[in-house]
Amino acid sequence: MSDDRNVDTKNTTSPTPIRKLSKTASPTKIDLFILRHGEAGNRMTVVEEDSERPLTPDGRAEMQKIAKSLKSIGLQTKQIYTSPLKRARETAEITAKILNIPTLEEWDELKPDGSKVALYRKLERLEQNSRPILVGHEPYLTSMIGEIIGTKSPKIVLKKGGVGKVRITSFTPRISGELRWLLTPKIMSKMS
Repeated sequence: MSDDRNVDTKNTTSPTPIRKLSKTASPTKIDLFILRHGEAGNRMTVVEEDSERPLTPDGRAEMQKIAKSLKSIGLQTKQIYTSPLKRARETAEITAKILNIPTLEEWDELKPDGSKVALYRKLERLEQNSRPILVGHEPYLTSMIGEIIGTKSPKIVLKKGGVGKVRITSFTPRISGELRWLLTPKIMSKMS
């Protein structure tokens, strides 16, 4: 299929794949690709209006380059989960179209004020060896990365359009894993 295929955004949701648990459970391995939404212009003071802020034309163009870079490095996934806020949803739609991702779901847990505990429960139910993309906001995403890698205040910055890869290795007694890489939008744009 071509990169220009249309993603039916109204019917792209499907049930989250469920991980099969066995009595002799093997170590967890889920690779998360964490993508911050693209440039969306000035923040609005009214929460309801801020949630409807779209990507700017420059933000859309940059996200297309970043998604093409993800494609050029061979990122393949079947799932992308996004905050329902317009700028994140648009970022996810651009990425899904370019990477031919069949499943695009909105997760309230990825909102700026979403519950990380509820998010971790959803992630725990994913199939072993899943490689989902999560699209969201700051400071939520770096806080989540910090919790997964075991630090309360990570010294990382996830710029708009930045992408990180985190490998989850366990959900018990708490979520844990390792940061595999973190790429700025500038680096990603040069890769496409």
